[in-house]
Amino acid sequence: MTHTAPTPPPHRTILRGGTLLGGADSGGTAFDGGHSGPRVADVVLVNGRIESIGQAVQLPGDVVVECAGRLVLPGFVDAHSHADAVIFDPAVQLALLRQGITTVIGGQDGVSFAPGDGRYASSYFAAINGTHPSFSGGGVAELLACYERATPLNFAYLIPAGTVRWEVMGRSTAAPTAEQLDQMCQLVEQGLAEGAVGLSSGLDYVPGMFADAAEISQLCVLVAKAGAIYVTHMRGGYEANSSVGVEEILAISVASGVKAHISHFHATAPIISAMLGELAGKGVDATFDSYPYTRGCSLLSMPMLPPELSVKPVEEIMAALSSPEQRAAIIADWFPAVSRNASLGSEWPTMMTLGHIAAPEFQWAHGLTLAGAAENAGQGVADFTLDVLLHSRLEVNVIMAVRYQRDMAELGTIMSSPLHLGGSDGIFIGAHPHPRAAGSFTKYLRTLVREQQIWTWDQAVQHLSTGACERFGLGQRGRIAPGWVADVILVDPEKVCDTANYQNPAQLAVGIDDVFVSGVHVLTNGTLTGALPGKAVQRSAAVQ
Repeated sequence: MTHTAPTPPPHRTILRGGTLLGGADSGGTAFDGGHSGPRVADVVLVNGRIESIGQAVQLPGDVVVECAGRLVLPGFVDAHSHADAVIFDPAVQLALLRQGITTVIGGQDGVSFAPGDGRYASSYFAAINGTHPSFSGGGVAELLACYERATPLNFAYLIPAGTVRWEVMGRSTAAPTAEQLDQMCQLVEQGLAEGAVGLSSGLDYVPGMFADAAEISQLCVLVAKAGAIYVTHMRGGYEANSSVGVEEILAISVASGVKAHISHFHATAPIISAMLGELAGKGVDATFDSYPYTRGCSLLSMPMLPPELSVKPVEEIMAALSSPEQRAAIIADWFPAVSRNASLGSEWPTMMTLGHIAAPEFQWAHGLTLAGAAENAGQGVADFTLDVLLHSRLEVNVIMAVRYQRDMAELGTIMSSPLHLGGSDGIFIGAHPHPRAAGSFTKYLRTLVREQQIWTWDQAVQHLSTGACERFGLGQRGRIAPGWVADVILVDPEKVCDTANYQNPAQLAVGIDDVFVSGVHVLTNGTLTGALPGKAVQRSAAVQ
């Protein structure tokens, strides 16, 4: 007679004595506050899920984490991240987890690695996304497979419309033929079937700037049919020019029926309120993300080179920048348009700070404005700008101020909208990056919750976790409730704080020292454990 050894009980982690918010364990949103208000309770994690909430009896083999004085919250979701390729870097993982971020949504701004071989994104977006260390080509399924249990964080993906256009049309600036549009639709349909959470566009970038509303609408018909979302870096530069992009969103949504999400919506509070009101008044289901900083960050080449040049192969662009005649033409014909940019104006040389410069001979310029660096180099600012692009083969990013600074009170007014979701637009490439990559989510908590009391803690959870999980279809994430995925963070409400700033942009956040992803302890005492339970999260309203 054969005796089978009894199956050992599943490993349990007990989060002992933490404070749960009113919305925890409730069926409503975090905005409803639940019925009982904050309460102290134990949370039991088993097999990647939250098993129970209440008073837990410790059993042999249980791991107990003492949580007294800390909030037990669902992990945060970065609704706009550029960690696509760098999420495998432990330094990036630490920066994200120390902010309480357990899921990032990549594929932003219409440019990323799939579908295709990834070479276009690796070149054009090198200063934003970097180069993917393991993706060698394929579709969304092949890309998502790279993230499955390969990082301590979860990763979800938007199909980048610019990459789709590139795969079918290359450098063409024309409208697609019927056959080309059909090929693009097939790539989008395939990506959605393979788990993408939506479609993104970057209409100030190449090649997205050459796609009109009719083209994007056809792709969005498929997005709407799948119940997914259209996410857009709007055309026109935002700020005082936001109506250009919003009118295009309106046309696309009306034509396709798609729900929309505006990436990094930076403008004054009255502009944002008016634009969102216009969309809602026309029946468009629209949300937005924004980060708690006024300055932005992007490719230096985007505003500084004319589109008809940017679309050309790098070698041809290098030849143009090396030619005295063509360089003079760029300065004479294009640079005046930069001065008319609604976000920059004629002060642009003092408003752009160099964040990443690929050229070794320009490493000294990191952290300087274009005006300051040009002065140090003994050049005019126009020639210096074109030189740094030339010697870096365009791989340069800049932190960009805006003409009219907004304080945290105005940013808080913007972010008090129930349509707002937390997004860092975090770019980790560079010796002097924007501090939003390392600080956004803890800055939300420090400024909007603790200092200005614009959000309650329950509302913070809705903005930074629950809302994005619902909007992007991330399954049973974003709540502390039995049966839900155990992406859980422990937050010290009195100490949580960003430390990154424009002078020291990579400093780590404090006050979130323990993080669990799928019930696995990935951050303990503020350090990585080395565990890699991260999921490639596919679009679903069901259990993930």
